[in-house]
Amino acid sequence: MITVSESAKSKIQSVLTEEGATENSFIRVGVESGGCSGLNYKLKFDHEMKPDDQIFEDKGVKIVVDKRSFLYLIGTELDYSGGLNGKGFTFNNPNANRTCGCGESFAV
Repeated sequence: MITVSESAKSKIQSVLTEEGATENSFIRVGVESGGCSGLNYKLKFDHEMKPDDQIFEDKGVKIVVDKRSFLYLIGTELDYSGGLNGKGFTFNNPNANRTCGCGESFAV
């Protein structure tokens, strides 16, 4: 399962409202090859499901992940920081055994 923190929930709901999202809208998270540690996180807002998607709901937020990415993201919490030292979404991934300095890529 993939979860969201309270701060991520607030930001996701805010962005979805700004974008005029429908009840079918959700946040899509995934993993792709790249970055200084080997794998990059992907995050986008979407409304179209794909055949191999898995859907989760946490704190009223719909989270969709493809089957391949899910293997790397099991147990991950999506967080949001609005502080001066870095604003944006972060992934607290218990499966990552190495991350880069910026936190945008990881290795397992």
